[in-house]
Amino acid sequence: MTQEPQDTQDTQDAQPPKSQGRRQLLKAGAAGGGALLFGFSLFGCSKKPEGDRKEPPPEQAVGQAATAVSNQPPGLAHDAFIRIDREGIVTLIIHKVEMGQGTFTSMPMLLAEELGADLTKVKLEQAPADNTLYADPMLGGQVTGGSTSVRAAWKPLREAGAKVRTVLVQAASDQWKVPVGELKVVAGTIRHDGSNRSMHFGEVVDAASKLNFPATVKLKDAADFTLIGKSLKRLDSPAKVNGSALFGIDARLPNMGIAAVAASPVMGGKVTAVDEQKAMAVKGVRQVLRIEGAVAVVADNFWSAKQGLAAAAPRFDDGANAAVSTQSIVADMMKVSQGTGAVARNEGDALKVLDASGGRRIDAIYEVPFLAHATMEPMNCTVDLRQDGCDLWVGTQVPALAQGAAAKLTGLPIEKVKVHNFYLGGGFGRRLEVDNVIQAVAFAKLHKGPLKIVWTREEDIQHDMYRPYYVDRMSAKLDEKGIPSAWFHRVTGSSIMARFAPPLVKNGVDPDAVEAAADLQYTIPAMRVEYVRHEPPGLATAFWRGVGPTHNVFVVESFIDELAFASKTDPVAFRRALLQKSPRTLAVLNVAAEKAGWGKPLKPIAGRKVGRGVSTQFAFGSYMAQVAEVSVGPDGDVQLHRVVCAVDCGQNINPDTIVAQMEGGIVFGASAALWDQITLDKGRVQQTNFSDYRVMRMNESPTIEVHLVKSGDEPGGIGEPGTAGIAPALSNAVFAATGTRIRKLPIGEQLKKA
Repeated sequence: MTQEPQDTQDTQDAQPPKSQGRRQLLKAGAAGGGALLFGFSLFGCSKKPEGDRKEPPPEQAVGQAATAVSNQPPGLAHDAFIRIDREGIVTLIIHKVEMGQGTFTSMPMLLAEELGADLTKVKLEQAPADNTLYADPMLGGQVTGGSTSVRAAWKPLREAGAKVRTVLVQAASDQWKVPVGELKVVAGTIRHDGSNRSMHFGEVVDAASKLNFPATVKLKDAADFTLIGKSLKRLDSPAKVNGSALFGIDARLPNMGIAAVAASPVMGGKVTAVDEQKAMAVKGVRQVLRIEGAVAVVADNFWSAKQGLAAAAPRFDDGANAAVSTQSIVADMMKVSQGTGAVARNEGDALKVLDASGGRRIDAIYEVPFLAHATMEPMNCTVDLRQDGCDLWVGTQVPALAQGAAAKLTGLPIEKVKVHNFYLGGGFGRRLEVDNVIQAVAFAKLHKGPLKIVWTREEDIQHDMYRPYYVDRMSAKLDEKGIPSAWFHRVTGSSIMARFAPPLVKNGVDPDAVEAAADLQYTIPAMRVEYVRHEPPGLATAFWRGVGPTHNVFVVESFIDELAFASKTDPVAFRRALLQKSPRTLAVLNVAAEKAGWGKPLKPIAGRKVGRGVSTQFAFGSYMAQVAEVSVGPDGDVQLHRVVCAVDCGQNINPDTIVAQMEGGIVFGASAALWDQITLDKGRVQQTNFSDYRVMRMNESPTIEVHLVKSGDEPGGIGEPGTAGIAPALSNAVFAATGTRIRKLPIGEQLKKA
């Protein structure tokens, strides 16, 4: 979920802590400033022993709620906070970030549901960087990613709301001298119908602060939900529409310098020469900064900085990676993919069945390319570095990692580094990395006063940390009836987890690299899944929206289609026969097929071939099926006309958000599947901008229908699954239309070659 200065992040301060054990809800305390602060554990983690815990200063613990924390009993560590002021406004201080996925609406909904709050009066404050207080045990640190926000908070956040409601109601009961059972809570108001009395939360916070929380509470049954399951308006939308929402790139400080940067076009290269005088001659330019692998020109505004950088014309020594190309990387991967890998799943004896006589063996090699994130907000970071501290203004998915990296680079104590987090103008995994922070701090050490660095789109795409290239070797055996009796899948690619979270790599298997492959939902008697780690030279790899499943779902579902064709069986019927032990996957497949009109002929399009393709998947705790309808022109041009998506992500929180995430994920994934790849020549990334790294335009976007399968199970993730399922549905539809099997992405390039 990072670039090379890999060793820069490999520090105790920068690394996420290990997950903790069970922690009970902490006692509420009266807060300064006319508010009541309820400290609680968002994830039910146990308190660390006193000797293992570093107490942060109050301002680090809760940011704007510093005065509230100062009134807490000493020695308490909090993971999250609910603050209720005397006006009845509820503030949730939360560790997750909002990058368009809807957490700043769905998480307040969870709290408000059990608290009985008026959702319009629930506010959010971004938690400060602190891995001790705000670590998410599903991810091992203060991280927003992996489609885990709602999944992790589903129960503990509701429990916290219910416990806070309990003490508020008890305080009202004591004041009115009426039984608790006669009181009800509606939209932030406690009511007693018998005496026609009511008061809002703020009127009882002082009394409630003197009560103890209950050890346990009974949560609502789903039938009693008033918010959860409803399509509610996004709380962050008004600010984003009226322009008041702030992103990292919006940071403004007095006398701030703004820098355009140019890093070596080849990874590991070094600066050799800069025309500093020419750069300084550009109006508005203040300074030319130089570190080992990059140059920054600082100016009054970005345009002057960009013009100054062009005048500086930095030159570089390409270094050891000057000869690296896509062809050389792939050739190496093809060789190592022939070796035996670490075993991720082994049932029966797949290798023996494959080599046995009888039946029909089918072999295939699949490839997926390096991919950039291309977030709409290019990478940026603002740094105010002083002798006594360092402040960062940035949009990041990993504030504690950013804090730790800056602390190591500056030599400052961790508590002297403050991270001011913002809305993210697209994350997609890119902002799980802190290479931009490291670069910005390195330049800030050479600059007096606040400094903002902004990458151009070209710098962003050519110095991204890319979704890995994968080579997948597939084999299967069909028996005399055309039913799979053996399945073999060997994944070869770099290990992001080995760099980002080494303890998660066990017995040589990167769990992300094999997700949606090792947990295959189809029932096949003999199955073997292997993983071969291979790190490519000249590029840094990182998480990309959906990561492992974005390549495994493509490979698995494309190969399943190959088997269906070989057995002369309809692709949907073939899958149904193999999904009898996975009822939730089968259910979404049935819904998608029915809603798409599977089996009915598509409307002809003059001069074009039409086809329909299907895929299923289980990833990030959610089940999904997609059906894509395409047409292909005589020149190989693919048009995606319609996508029908059925998703079972457990209990829906905000259905409208789920639909939006599916739509966005499908467009994101379709863009990559149809057109996108990152290629290298002479160590240099060849793509530069949206002109050669395409994003689907509005007029190219298909009709997307999303059908939510009702479920009472705990929520699954929604931010990433939609991206993974579209590539195989697309490629299978192209095969149905043209008879050309797509085993390598992007689709457009393969059709041109065909």
